[in-house]
Amino acid sequence: MSIIRIHDKNFKPYITAEAIRKKVAELAEALNKDYKEKNPVFIAILNGSFIFAADLFKELTIDAEISFIKLASYKGMKSGGQVITSIGLDTEIFGRHVVIIEDIVDTGKTLNEFLPQLQHQQPASLKIVALLHKPEATIYPMKVDYSGFEIPDKFVVGYGLDYNGLGRNTPAIYQLLE
Repeated sequence: MSIIRIHDKNFKPYITAEAIRKKVAELAEALNKDYKEKNPVFIAILNGSFIFAADLFKELTIDAEISFIKLASYKGMKSGGQVITSIGLDTEIFGRHVVIIEDIVDTGKTLNEFLPQLQHQQPASLKIVALLHKPEATIYPMKVDYSGFEIPDKFVVGYGLDYNGLGRNTPAIYQLLE
């Protein structure tokens, strides 16, 4: 892995594709155990989680459903003030076990605004699985129930995460080179 350039910024290798693959398998194993015979519905938050969600879902051996919702609070390299819902949830979750799939939890703003909407629909349980978590950046504290990697408050791209629309298609994760 070598340094990559996206738009006007350079990014250095941070988490290898192999490390991600192993972590996704570990997370799926825990979910398979915890949700055996519960038929959960997974809700993947687009756009960033689409690769993680697909890889995670392929590793599940339990009966499960998946749905998608598009939420956004990022513009460029900063988490913006407003959470935008572009595509709404079209799956009934009343009385269902729900697992939110997030690529990254940093400030927590997106989930802080979205989770009450889900709670209002009275799921049997509501948990979060995130590939990346930035505890240092968290402004809206929440429990990430299944966490892949805890990372410092540095900007990252790859494996679904982007910088102004580019960089999502790298199989590894890269960190901003400062």
